[in-house]
Amino acid sequence: MTADLDLLQGTLDTLVLKTLSWGPRHGYAVARWIKNTTDGTITVEDRALYVSLHRLEERGWVKSQWGLSENNRKAKYYELTDAGRRQLRSKASEFTAYANAVFKILQTV
Repeated sequence: MTADLDLLQGTLDTLVLKTLSWGPRHGYAVARWIKNTTDGTITVEDRALYVSLHRLEERGWVKSQWGLSENNRKAKYYELTDAGRRQLRSKASEFTAYANAVFKILQTV
């Protein structure tokens, strides 16, 4: 079960890093971008998202600051750091190789 949890956390972290590669966003905007980009196939629960964002911040891959949302409400905005960009490149490559291997297995006759 630990490997599954690590894979899920790693996948979510990679999706969050990719989302932030387009620019700073608050948590709700991150979740909305992931849902919209996947046509609703992937939805991220609030708790999982904020655990991921805090984990990424602790590792120095994102930084945050307070600002105002499009609704003029106080919101914490997260932004990718240079270390986060390097991590995204590494994880995207690893995940693509993993996904391709899974597809090969699933497509066997």
